[in-house]
Amino acid sequence: MKHIIIGGVAGGATAAARIRRIDEAAEIILLEKGKYISYANCGLPYYIGGVISERERLFLQTPQSFGRRFNVDVRVENEAIAIDTATKRVTIKKADGEEYVETYDKLLLSPGASPISPKIKGIDLEGIFTLRNVADTDAIKNYLEMHDINNAVVVGAGFIGLEMAENLAHTGASVAIVEKLDQVMPPIDFSMAALVHDHLIQKGVNLYLEKSVEEFESKNGQIEVKLSSGETLLADMVILSIGVRPETKLAVNAGIKIGVTNGIWVDDYLQTSAENVYAVGDAIEFPHPVTKKPWLNYLANPANRQGRIVADNMVFGNKIKYEGAIGTSIAKVFDLTVASTGLPAKQLMAMGIPYKSSTTHSGSHAGYYPNATNMTLKLTFDPQTGKMYGAQGVGVDGVDKRIDQIALLIKLGGTIFDLIRLEHAYAPPFSSAKDPIAIAGYVASNIISGKMPVVYWEDIKTADLEKITLLDVRTTEEFSLGSIPGAVNIPLDDLRGRLKEIPTDKPIYVFCQVGLRGYLAQQILLGNGFKEV
Repeated sequence: MKHIIIGGVAGGATAAARIRRIDEAAEIILLEKGKYISYANCGLPYYIGGVISERERLFLQTPQSFGRRFNVDVRVENEAIAIDTATKRVTIKKADGEEYVETYDKLLLSPGASPISPKIKGIDLEGIFTLRNVADTDAIKNYLEMHDINNAVVVGAGFIGLEMAENLAHTGASVAIVEKLDQVMPPIDFSMAALVHDHLIQKGVNLYLEKSVEEFESKNGQIEVKLSSGETLLADMVILSIGVRPETKLAVNAGIKIGVTNGIWVDDYLQTSAENVYAVGDAIEFPHPVTKKPWLNYLANPANRQGRIVADNMVFGNKIKYEGAIGTSIAKVFDLTVASTGLPAKQLMAMGIPYKSSTTHSGSHAGYYPNATNMTLKLTFDPQTGKMYGAQGVGVDGVDKRIDQIALLIKLGGTIFDLIRLEHAYAPPFSSAKDPIAIAGYVASNIISGKMPVVYWEDIKTADLEKITLLDVRTTEEFSLGSIPGAVNIPLDDLRGRLKEIPTDKPIYVFCQVGLRGYLAQQILLGNGFKEV
């Protein structure tokens, strides 16, 4: 059996290694148009910032070591330029322009995605870069070493954009982020992104939200970045991190079906519309396990899993189905960890799916043990059954572990009640006797049952404050440092003795710092005859 694999990063390299492990006799050709295979895409920003000091550590395998270990014919700087699915032939172009043809029994497409480069005047100026591969990384690193970079602008505030902002700051540059949305990190909700905004500002990063770049212009050896707001930024370097799109040109020209999201369509076995042709990674679309609707998922973990599954199907026939990915992602943003899985509230709202959400603030471990830090978890779930749709976490420590646990439950169709039943390893340095996940589950279950009626920040933002009572139950000292305008302060421990001060003819919105005191105050009020609390 002869297998040709187009694309030597993540899914492609994983598939090649897996095919060899299960079929020692197979002929395997791995084509990669770049110079490198099997490298750590996600580590590129950290090499630029000097966190990863040795360039060689980015490479899991060289073409030579991979080829020798797995007996794979690795051909770098060999670009597949055409596929004839009828005759099962691939036309390939070498770096010197020479073209040749290879036949295949099974073909795998793993072409990845390419950076979006909008038509902005001056976008080709020296000092403006995208970051997608090793060549981009080398160009940026060399530019940093050859130039004095005092001011850098990052356009786009997704995961790579924020990682680049942090790593450019590590080099000593003053960093500005320009983002056309009203928040950073699109996979999370605004309320969670607001925590990241605060942290970025504390770290000296200038945020230009709800603004886009209109033009780049060279000016006195610097790049003038002109924004839609009329503001102008001066930069010594610009990083474009506007997003990516699936690399589908080869598939389109071969007549292979493209899906509704403009990714390569594949079936449950990761086979394309063409017989004996499969596809994995950033270039494909696949139904979301929760919504059942096709979507694009640009993450390394699913690509590697797809590579393993597709290898088995290419060798043994279509026997293993891919279950799909819910989009579990994580990023380090200076001192914060920001993670997300499943569907955020804004996406559920856009899709017209009814939901409720809960937001809880817990310690990363027992508060009496040193260095406990705050962790915010937001859950989205079905308002009737409690089936979990998604979760987001922002904190310094322990966020990754909680998001991973919730992600598994979501993929298994779990509910918020499963969070309560999870058994956690507990010792003071690692957690609390009531883990943050359990607390999130308890709060969500109280919302569903009606025991804890809730309003959200959006409700406060749009409420007529004359028609409600805002009750702040924090201490007098906390209240003096600032509160929601118009709020009345009655500390929780004084509440039972001051019930007569609270109007009974309008709804009462109770709040505190974290949520626990507000919940206790709500139960006191409800237990004393107040109706709308």
